[in-house]
Amino acid sequence: MKAVVFEAFSAPPQLQNVPDPTPETHGVVVKVMATGVCRSDWHGWVGHDTDIQLPHVPGHELAGIIEAVGKDVTRWKIGDRVTVPFVAGCGSCPECHSGNHQVCDHQFQPGFTHWGSFAQYVGIHQADINLVRLPETLDFATAASLGCRFVTSFRAVVDQGKVSAGQWVAVHGCGGVGLSAIMIANAIGANVVAVDIADDKLALAKALGAVATVNATKVANVVEAVTEITQGGAHVSLDALGHPTTCFNSISNLRKRGKHIQVGLMLAENSTPAIPMSKVIGHELEILGSHGMQAHRYGAMMAMLQTGKLAPEKLIGKTISLEQSIEALMSMDKFEATGVTVITEF
Repeated sequence: MKAVVFEAFSAPPQLQNVPDPTPETHGVVVKVMATGVCRSDWHGWVGHDTDIQLPHVPGHELAGIIEAVGKDVTRWKIGDRVTVPFVAGCGSCPECHSGNHQVCDHQFQPGFTHWGSFAQYVGIHQADINLVRLPETLDFATAASLGCRFVTSFRAVVDQGKVSAGQWVAVHGCGGVGLSAIMIANAIGANVVAVDIADDKLALAKALGAVATVNATKVANVVEAVTEITQGGAHVSLDALGHPTTCFNSISNLRKRGKHIQVGLMLAENSTPAIPMSKVIGHELEILGSHGMQAHRYGAMMAMLQTGKLAPEKLIGKTISLEQSIEALMSMDKFEATGVTVITEF
């Protein structure tokens, strides 16, 4: 099969012919019909993820058709249309038994712990607990865009933030994660303030439901701007970028007893950001992480897709080929693209 492979961190990946995967007894092989290009893939390529063993195939936001099935798989057959969370569970550890596959003790992550979906085929482990069936009405490009950014945002807003109608939600960073969070919070009935440094991304944020926007380069103080708009601070605030500045601002712009959700990855030199701990204590703030979403929670999100309350297809910025993904991956840190980039040609 054709696959994008890098043999050293930060070295240009190459389009290569590599052996086709074969299914584990408990797994399947999926023919990749679409896969997103995510900043998490960039983190892996530059070497921020210690789970990656070289040579490596990136890619974790995928949708496709089952091509082969392991002998112990009972719920799936060849030809089924599927997607998979970027964090998949083992099914046997205490976290999986409690339903929290997203923090599995022995998690399977295509594109990180194993070869991923920048390829024509990808192997998926523990298929019976990790695969998600796609409705026929959902196209593969949109389904792939759900895989990391959208589902992570759904869990961050709905399960971790417990956002409710009428609350103020601040979203710092309007890339794929942030735009997804804006759409989801708006669908729930929250009032969303979007924060970014690019006017085109803020314009898209407004089109997706943000009631106000803040360009961080054009205000004297982001925290004061958000606090004024929300008349006292956000009830829930998300750092959707993963940077010490956005993390600090997200915590600082909360009202008393508010919740900060850290969604953007904080790796390498950004892994230990400054936190306004005196405010956390004095205002009884909550700081929560959010890392993916379990396969069994997709149903609630899919129902909102099918009724039209969520429209993730609006987040897709452009579609590209597998060969073009190399340049797209290497330039992810420049934040030039608006919306989600999806590979649809293999």
